[in-house]
Amino acid sequence: MEKLITIALDAMGGDHGPHVTVQAALSALREDPEIKIILVGDQDEITNELNKANTKVGGRISLQHATQKVEMHDLPSFALRNKKDSSMRVAINLVKEGAADSCVSAGNTGALMATSRFVLKMISGVDRPAIIVTLPTVKGHTHVLDMGANVDTSAENLLEFAMMGSVLVSAVESIESPTIGLLNIGEEEIKGNERVKEAARLLESSDLNYVGYVEGDDIYKGTVDVVVCDGFVGNVALKTTEGVAQLIRHYMTQEFKRNFLTMVAGIIAMPVLKAFRKRIDPRRYNGASLLGLQGIVIKSHGGADVLSLTCAIQEAKLEVQKNVPNKIRQQLEHFLAERQAV
Repeated sequence: MEKLITIALDAMGGDHGPHVTVQAALSALREDPEIKIILVGDQDEITNELNKANTKVGGRISLQHATQKVEMHDLPSFALRNKKDSSMRVAINLVKEGAADSCVSAGNTGALMATSRFVLKMISGVDRPAIIVTLPTVKGHTHVLDMGANVDTSAENLLEFAMMGSVLVSAVESIESPTIGLLNIGEEEIKGNERVKEAARLLESSDLNYVGYVEGDDIYKGTVDVVVCDGFVGNVALKTTEGVAQLIRHYMTQEFKRNFLTMVAGIIAMPVLKAFRKRIDPRRYNGASLLGLQGIVIKSHGGADVLSLTCAIQEAKLEVQKNVPNKIRQQLEHFLAERQAV
């Protein structure tokens, strides 16, 4: 029997805490017999939720007590210095110690990034970590980074992001040479600021499959496999996407409830609407990877429900199976050797 993959789950993280995290853990365990989950957090609260589900600790589910919780409003520096026994910190420590293969948290993004970087350290040669997410497209889905880890980046950082994104997508999607686009305000060479232009020059001289600039609408056209940008632009794009999705849902609901005939039309169209909702459901794309670390950490949306968090757990398992950090390290060593030889 193959060794089970162990995932440390920050049970206190997110807007809903153990009420959702425990249910998500149980859901993931039901769906996947190849994983074990360590619930990290307040023992009494977690046990209470397990009791509600008529489940006890044992077998593929265990509990690691932690006395503190990182709040959503906590500054990263405060969490790092003053919450060393938080559920987030303990979960990441379990990865560092080898007791867990990966960590999943829906907690404070800044604190998660700072703590992960402090505990796990960066892969040698990586200057900054990056957050990568998966978004639906007309061709399936694409991967976008950075989505908020770095507000300010250099051209070299963008090149690093492209390399790490390429390795991740190659590993999890089994694409030999993922196409890469640099997010810009136009496709023409003269468009963009100097940092973006310099990043384009670096990408063109690399052995990555760089196809050129892409614009915002190319993200959802599925023009490339990996879209690269700085964290400021990426986060704005992500939040805008979420807002537009909510607007479309609001308008569609309004129109179908307008009168009796539109309500009947809604009932008739229900199978199509359900299929449409499933394809663009952001919960199914939950689970952003923190790339560049010497370990696997997956960030879940803070407001995640059971389905969302279950998907994040599945992403954590996949990255363990594909040994993503080691592949990034190997690719980076090759990349640095090539640059030194030039």
